[in-house]
Amino acid sequence: MRFVAPELSGPSGGTNYNRRVCQELGVREVFVPGDWPWAGDAERSALAGALLGVPDGSAVFVDGLVACAAPEVVVPAAARLRLAVLVHLPLADETGLTPGEAAELDARERATLRAAAAVVATSATTARRLVEHHGLAPARVHVAAPGADRASLASGTPDGRRLLCVAALTPRKGHDVLVAALAKVAEWPWECLCAGAGDPDRLDRLVAAHGLDGRVRFEGAQVGADLDARYAAADLLVLASHAETYGMVVTEALARGVPVLATAVGGVPEALGHAPSGAVPGLLVPPGDVAALAGALRRWLGEPDTRERLRAAARARRETLTGWDVTARAVTDVVGMI
Repeated sequence: MRFVAPELSGPSGGTNYNRRVCQELGVREVFVPGDWPWAGDAERSALAGALLGVPDGSAVFVDGLVACAAPEVVVPAAARLRLAVLVHLPLADETGLTPGEAAELDARERATLRAAAAVVATSATTARRLVEHHGLAPARVHVAAPGADRASLASGTPDGRRLLCVAALTPRKGHDVLVAALAKVAEWPWECLCAGAGDPDRLDRLVAAHGLDGRVRFEGAQVGADLDARYAAADLLVLASHAETYGMVVTEALARGVPVLATAVGGVPEALGHAPSGAVPGLLVPPGDVAALAGALRRWLGEPDTRERLRAAARARRETLTGWDVTARAVTDVVGMI
């Protein structure tokens, strides 16, 4: 099997997913350079070359950021290959697109997904949406949810003051909403560390405008032991995204018994899940709702009983998380069907 993915400059949930699945399956990733989904002719030619080198009838997985942006390359290849597309995020869901850009990407995505032998989504919510939105046969759309590596329980603090946001500094992740909500609970003792790739200048100015200097810190992309240390010290993961297909950081936090405050978008409620008792290990709020997010933060910071209830649910949910071997088996099952 061949796995074709975009060559990105920094870590992301999608790149981590691809890497872990390929490691489990013993498959080498083939990277295609370019500013996807807006890559130029040279990068699209590189994609065509990567697919041209695959023998007829072979199984190929192509990351949706690449595949859905280039139907002129992928559709002909799908006619001779057992080609599956892995959708991490529907292209038109990216924040900041003009209506024309969103419509163009949506049309490109539809053409690619209709031609693919199979489509793999990372959550059941996204799979259903792709079927309905693009008119796909349900039998061709599958789910391979991300795995999680169970880690040592986070130490936590009695007052729950250590907030952690793990998300790239892009508009889709809603950092501006988070900062505005934090400003509404400034009377409480908290600190918020934001780990994620991107230029923090605009957000630093927003933090200063709200008088939160020193309380909200942007530390750039964190990986490996550095990211593990951030999770180990956290009391609560906060995620204010406008769109997510799954939200791998949610299960990364739960794998350490850290509760989650997140927006109820896409597959995030699936990732959050339930403890065996049915208890929810976190709080969900509508996207873009500063008041609702601030209200949830106020509950977390001001109600010790709420903190203990959510911590207990997160520790119990931790025991139910599945590993990357389960994800890899789901991908293998798809290969066997196409």
